[in-house]
Amino acid sequence: MKSVIFDMDGTLFQTDKILELSLEDTFTYLASLGKWGDSIPIDKFREIMGVPLPVVWETLLPNHSVKEREQVNDYFQDRLIENIKNGKGALYPNVQDIFEFLLKDGYTIFIASNGVPAYLKAIVDYYHLDDWVSETYSIEQIESFSKSDLVKTILTKYGIEEAAVVGDRISDIKAAKDNGLTAVGCSFDFAKEEELSQADVVINDLIELRRMQFT
Repeated sequence: MKSVIFDMDGTLFQTDKILELSLEDTFTYLASLGKWGDSIPIDKFREIMGVPLPVVWETLLPNHSVKEREQVNDYFQDRLIENIKNGKGALYPNVQDIFEFLLKDGYTIFIASNGVPAYLKAIVDYYHLDDWVSETYSIEQIESFSKSDLVKTILTKYGIEEAAVVGDRISDIKAAKDNGLTAVGCSFDFAKEEELSQADVVINDLIELRRMQFT
């Protein structure tokens, strides 16, 4: 079996379109509780996109308790999902076209994301990604919270021998390298040049995957 494993945020889904809305909702809510008095840390959030959510909130809310961070995360996830269901997000250009191409060329398609299951389900359902994607995996399914381990789980379950990991951040590139796969870096919204430099191939549009051979 040959496969392509995609990241979700910043690779298939334009998280940027709902990110600021959802963060604004969340920090406005925190401020209403008297637990936030600064500006919304959107730039800091962009810098750490791609890390597991516990790390996100440790970074954005270093002076809050673990319980408060968990409550904030729950609220943030609710706002993200609501904005997805209201059609405020978008897939990147050519997602469906490249999915169709890969399936016709004999590839199976998977998603491996640091997002939580309910958030991923909202995207998959809204854009009917299950029409092409065999299975969507969340980092929360892995005790180690490691993207490398998450990808390994997919490879083992499906007996995959040839594959590429397509993503925009270092965790995606590392997941490919750690599992002996092709690392395709996406030069999209959250990508960093120093991270992309470690990929085997860098693309500016998903349609460029048409000309690649993942062996």
